[in-house]
Amino acid sequence: MEQNLVNFLTDTLEGLKAQDIQVIDVKGKSSITEHMILCTATSSRHAASTADNLISECKKAGVEVFAQEGKTISDWTVVDFGEAIVHILQQESREVYQLEKLWA
Repeated sequence: MEQNLVNFLTDTLEGLKAQDIQVIDVKGKSSITEHMILCTATSSRHAASTADNLISECKKAGVEVFAQEGKTISDWTVVDFGEAIVHILQQESREVYQLEKLWA
């Protein structure tokens, strides 16, 4: 199930025009999830709509959404799917926080 979930999430993000999608395996490094999926949105509006549409598509497919944070600011939105957590960041936030280096 987990790889199917990761594939579903990345395919959906691609369809929503998210950029630079990266999947990081954090099994054994994180107690809260097995995969971090990072992507870049082109604006705050794109980040918010990407999160909204990702959640909508997941609900249609029967994928449980556990939580969402950061939608009101939209420079960094996090959507928790249990086995995978999606981080939707604007380019500036992605450069500042460098999550790839943190979890690599």
